[in-house]
Amino acid sequence: MGEAQNGGMGISERRDGEWARHWRHAGLPGLDLLRAHYVRHTFPRHAHDGYVIAAVTGGIEEVGLPGSTDRAGPGSVVLINPEVPHTARAGAPEGWAYSTLYADRELVADVAAEIATLRGTPGFTASTVPDPEGGRLIHEVHAAAEAGNALAADTLLRLAVARMLRAHGGALPARAVPGAGATAAERARAVLEERLADPPSLEQLAAELGTGPFALLRAFRGRYGMPPHTWLTDARVRRARRLLDAGVPPAEAAVEVGFTDQPHLNRHFTRIVGVPPGAYRTARAARPGAARPGTSR
Repeated sequence: MGEAQNGGMGISERRDGEWARHWRHAGLPGLDLLRAHYVRHTFPRHAHDGYVIAAVTGGIEEVGLPGSTDRAGPGSVVLINPEVPHTARAGAPEGWAYSTLYADRELVADVAAEIATLRGTPGFTASTVPDPEGGRLIHEVHAAAEAGNALAADTLLRLAVARMLRAHGGALPARAVPGAGATAAERARAVLEERLADPPSLEQLAAELGTGPFALLRAFRGRYGMPPHTWLTDARVRRARRLLDAGVPPAEAAVEVGFTDQPHLNRHFTRIVGVPPGAYRTARAARPGAARPGTSR
């Protein structure tokens, strides 16, 4: 399946009709934007540091969440809290199209503090909701950002986040005191984060932590919703994103986070982020309003 990057827009286009743009507007700190149409692309199990607020505009998206699978069609808004493992794929032959806001924790906390309706750490109590008006607001954030109108985009962004928090917000549950298994899982995560480029095997990791490989595997999956090797790939892609944002070339970023080479990074980055590293970098370097993706593709 061939791919192309559309000029200075950073749009990843494929021969099967898929296209995507993942970018950031300089006037909207704490926010990443993704607008895309996917048909064959599937997102493996992964999680985000911040919140996902996505308006489905066409087709059907299937979102795999802990304990359930949601089907979201046009007029639906998908809401995912930080660090919640999930998958995504097409739920219909035509795939799905959506406009997504990836909002960091500080941005959502700031909005929650202003509307003064929530106490504690804000979160969403529903994962998929019917809300055509909310979806329109989300799409208009993208349109304003793509037109280079930061004032309008920021205004619409805060209105959209406030709408979702008022209708579907609640305090995230406080972290319970972890048991022995959860503590081992957290220690394992810390080791993997520290040794991202050269991680130990499961057996070595378990031995370092004074537990057994299968006990550690069960504990890690119970705590983070995915096995250590899947979590590690996701963490490497997150770290690679930060390096690319800082201007590090993809080949150097690949080696620094522990991928064998740039094609290895490209494959996993594209699966998890939704666009290749090159398109990701191009979109971030593009001047807002210089060009915007067509809406008829």
